[in-house]
Order: sequence, then structure tokens, then C-alpha cells
Amino acid sequence: MAQGPDPSSSLDLAPVFRSCNIDAELEAENIHAILEANGVPSLVRGDRVIPSLEFQVLVPRANLEEAERLLAEARAAGPAAADEAEASSEENR
Repeated sequence: MAQGPDPSSSLDLAPVFRSCNIDAELEAENIHAILEANGVPSLVRGDRVIPSLEFQVLVPRANLEEAERLLAEARAAGPAAADEAEASSEENR
């Protein structure tokens, strides 16, 4: 029985963010939240015990372009959009 190509490579995780900065953990968590809120599965990898090690946000390779687009939009919108979104979510509680 012949099988098609193995689709599992599209499920391989690819980094959409990586940093060793002092605020890397916070930024990784924020990126993770943005992606998850927009339906893109993601995973934060890093060591809270040794924060000088790199933090990464990983997404399935199939979602990499969408994740990069979402993050570019969030960066372009800036902090004002984040404040507006937070205020909106508080009003809906």
C-alpha cells in the first residue's frame, strides 16, 4: 500500500521569537498570549530558574507565517492597541 508524503514536518516546531534579554520571559509570555488568542498554537520554552538562558516561542511550522504576520500587526499597533484591548476585555466581564 503506497502512502503519500509524510505530513509530520508541518507539525515540527519553529521559533517565532527568541531572546536572552532580561525581559525575554515576559515578552515570550505576551507573544504566546497574542498567538493563542488568535488561534495559533504556541509553546514557550525557557528556564525560569536560570533566566539568562534563551526564551523561545515555538509554533508548528505550518503556522509560522501566520504567527509572524500576527506579531508584525501587534507591533505596528503598538501599546495603545494593547491598552484598548485590555479595556475592552475588562468591560466584557
